[in-house]
Amino acid sequence: MENKGVLIGSIIFVFGSFILMIVMMLYESNKAYKMKELAQSVKTESRPAAGNVPAQDYSMYKTKMGDEGREMVQIPEGPFTMGSQDGDPDEVPEHQVFLKGFFLDRKEVTQEEYMRFAKMTKRAMPKIEVFEDDQTKLLKPEFAAMSVSWDDALAYCLWAGKRLPTEAEFEFAARGGLDRKRFAWGDEFKPSGKFQANSFQGHFPDKNTGEDGFIGSAPVGSFAPNGFGLFDMAGNVWEWTTDWYRADYYKTLAATHQVARNPQGPADSFDPSEPRVAKRVHRGGSFLCTDEYCARYMPGGRGKGEPGTGTNHLGFRCVRSPK
Repeated sequence: MENKGVLIGSIIFVFGSFILMIVMMLYESNKAYKMKELAQSVKTESRPAAGNVPAQDYSMYKTKMGDEGREMVQIPEGPFTMGSQDGDPDEVPEHQVFLKGFFLDRKEVTQEEYMRFAKMTKRAMPKIEVFEDDQTKLLKPEFAAMSVSWDDALAYCLWAGKRLPTEAEFEFAARGGLDRKRFAWGDEFKPSGKFQANSFQGHFPDKNTGEDGFIGSAPVGSFAPNGFGLFDMAGNVWEWTTDWYRADYYKTLAATHQVARNPQGPADSFDPSEPRVAKRVHRGGSFLCTDEYCARYMPGGRGKGEPGTGTNHLGFRCVRSPK
């Protein structure tokens, strides 16, 4: 009788495992179908960016589509010089970093794309403060998502099967393969007299002259991409990174006299001027940076903000590590 009970139990176990396997296969199949539908909807509903961006060949860099249908560019592994020799105290000294390759969203997440995420996850949309009651300066589906907190940005990236970039990953990608250049695109702010990023022309807070073609924010992808084929890694909106902010972090890395391999940022946040406020790093500058001020943030300067808050010139994009 005991052997008979064991046999019956074994049969039930095998049968149950088979049923569970079938259920899991159906679930994964349904999930893949929904992701394919979402990717198609993004492609169908997306709007072309304004501006005349010159056609260039970036075929040497592999691309892929993320789970939510956004194009990503493979950033190659390699060394670079991070930081500055003549920047603000928290930007010095220069130090050597080596990064593994990774995939980064080609463009900033747009308001339209963030709204789709918010609807699917039943998440509240961020409140975006507008200027002079003119909503068109900041509120358009093709503009970058803004006023998104670090927590919300992380939630979007995790929903998409991704993560936020580290501070080192963002700077390396923003440089576009150009190491130790003053700006993300070279040594001149306006080569050939052309603006390379969406910034504030004039003397802030006076009226923006719009010499770059935009008074406020710009549709993502309105300016020429960098050497990796990435858009708006400088200007338009600041972008969250995953790192905690510490003013002395670079000094700590440089003091080891070793190459920092895939640095993940400090373990916690400490700002000497505001010791009780924890902050995360954001990078890239925004449309509210004046030409002179914003240039420092392309690509080496560091911004910071409390993770539970957002501003109307702060957005994000996501990263995926290669499998």
